[in-house]
Amino acid sequence: MNTLKTNAMEIFKQAVSTLNNPEVQGWKQQGGKVVGYFYSYIPEELITAAGLLPYKIRGIGSPGAAMADKYFTHNVCSLVRDTFELVLKGECDFLDGVINFNGCDHIRRISDNWQSLENNPCFHFLVLPKKVGKEQTERYREELVSLKASIEKRFNLVISEDKLKEAIRLHNKKRQLQRRLYELKKRENPPLSGAETLTVMIAGTVMPVARYNRLLAELIDELSISEGKKPNARLMLIGGELDNPELLKILESQGGMVVSDTMALGAREIACDVSETEDGLTALARYHMEDKPPCPRLYGTFQERFDFIRKTAREYQVDGVISLRFLLCDIWGFEQNDIAEILRTEKLPYLKLETEYALTNAGQLKTRVQAFVETLGEV
Repeated sequence: MNTLKTNAMEIFKQAVSTLNNPEVQGWKQQGGKVVGYFYSYIPEELITAAGLLPYKIRGIGSPGAAMADKYFTHNVCSLVRDTFELVLKGECDFLDGVINFNGCDHIRRISDNWQSLENNPCFHFLVLPKKVGKEQTERYREELVSLKASIEKRFNLVISEDKLKEAIRLHNKKRQLQRRLYELKKRENPPLSGAETLTVMIAGTVMPVARYNRLLAELIDELSISEGKKPNARLMLIGGELDNPELLKILESQGGMVVSDTMALGAREIACDVSETEDGLTALARYHMEDKPPCPRLYGTFQERFDFIRKTAREYQVDGVISLRFLLCDIWGFEQNDIAEILRTEKLPYLKLETEYALTNAGQLKTRVQAFVETLGEV
């Protein structure tokens, strides 16, 4: 990325580099409350509508899992263990509330163990249906009614329909800006790398949305007239909870650039907006259960996901696809194999990678990506 006049990118980097970041500290100093969540199927809009700061919990900066390992069996992934290590060390004590979620068996163990601690901030457990469809949308809406009531009780407030609609508009604006950012990556010379893009996307989950939107608009305006760099290979990254820009720096260190993705913290979450014409809870339920591209956790949705992969690969003119999973993640283990079978029929070069959350095999990742990028140059 070229030198820019706006300091937006530096603010985003600071917000992403640590859990209790300057944006959170400023919010708390003004008397604001922060509510943590783990997954994109927890509607940020409900938290924002309550005048609270929605905050995506990550394991960034974890020194390992020496303390957390006592709470989990050996087959729980490092994302969960490293994240809970930070909880045990008090790094998440700034949270005024936490919404837990039945994302997978591993993430449920965080909920179980966190709730066993004294003075824990956990106040609600949201149950996401296993499938998608009209019935599941209705069931998920019931879950959102319950979540809304829990937020109101926890913080002694009322979430009005007007406030919810206002929050939906605000978060839709965020999605629209983020889509504009991604549009810039379709250029032959993208003005920002995949690591920088992920930094911007994560920042949108750990700072006040109105301030984020203003800064992102400034950044896009400058990047729109900025000359980028042509990569040796245009890569697409497929994965789930990949929330560390350092990982993408490793992948991009061998001459390729991640120009597109289908991640929960990326293109998959911003593919469309929440409806602003129906009641807020129904709109949120429909968005998560019917409208946006589904995640692998939702049974029977692979075709919809692959259609999104194929569409994105064509739009961004990718040369090759990389999928990455954390070791011991069952859901993404199955997903990687399904993707490999389908991409063969599409004749898209494909590299399957595995790592630990702390990136302990960084050297191996670099070697494999280097070989992959060199192969793409021969195609």
